[in-house]
Amino acid sequence: MSKLGTAFSEGIIAFIATNIDDIFILLIFFSQIDVNFRRRHILLGQYLGFAVIIIASLPGFFGGLVVPREWIGLLGLLPIAIGIQQLVSRKEETTTVQTVSSDFGQFTPTNSVLSFILSVLHPQTYKVAAVTIANGGDNIGIYIPLFAGQDLTSLGVILSIFFIMVGVWCAIAYFLSRQPTIADILSRYGQAAVPFVLIGLGLFIMYERGTFTLLPWVRS
Repeated sequence: MSKLGTAFSEGIIAFIATNIDDIFILLIFFSQIDVNFRRRHILLGQYLGFAVIIIASLPGFFGGLVVPREWIGLLGLLPIAIGIQQLVSRKEETTTVQTVSSDFGQFTPTNSVLSFILSVLHPQTYKVAAVTIANGGDNIGIYIPLFAGQDLTSLGVILSIFFIMVGVWCAIAYFLSRQPTIADILSRYGQAAVPFVLIGLGLFIMYERGTFTLLPWVRS
């Protein structure tokens, strides 16, 4: 197999192996779509969060230092904070969404560039990006050595595969969320379960990365 063919295969395998669990998170996000939380927020948030993960992994290509696994686990605080915030302000959020919904009905940007910019700057986009970064934080430990063994062309192939696969992953999750059985379950229980899923995800990320060993009473 040629070097580019190898890079192509490595890119697909590495992405699938490190993002299987992301499908479930995307399913939950797509189940919450309404006038204030659009598909484009999920797609842009995924790409934004994944871009941050890639940037954090590039030191492997340049021969930089590897981020300790325990410190990467601190990213788990992001979904925990978002989950707690949703639990605390659930009633207030419902009122706000209804108000914002009516505002959005009155203003819909007709310029595609302006619409894109507003979507990128939307708080929901950054919420998705934060969860993506936290859930994919451990990917850095895999991508750093993967990037370290590549030349510039092979790295370009791998990164191209990664960003194409992000779109494919979103499409798969959206398709699954539209299936009657899955959609019915998500519509009934998804909204109520989201904060607990995010908090559980954050705790799992910290536990799996060994972050709790940083606590002085655990270390001793």
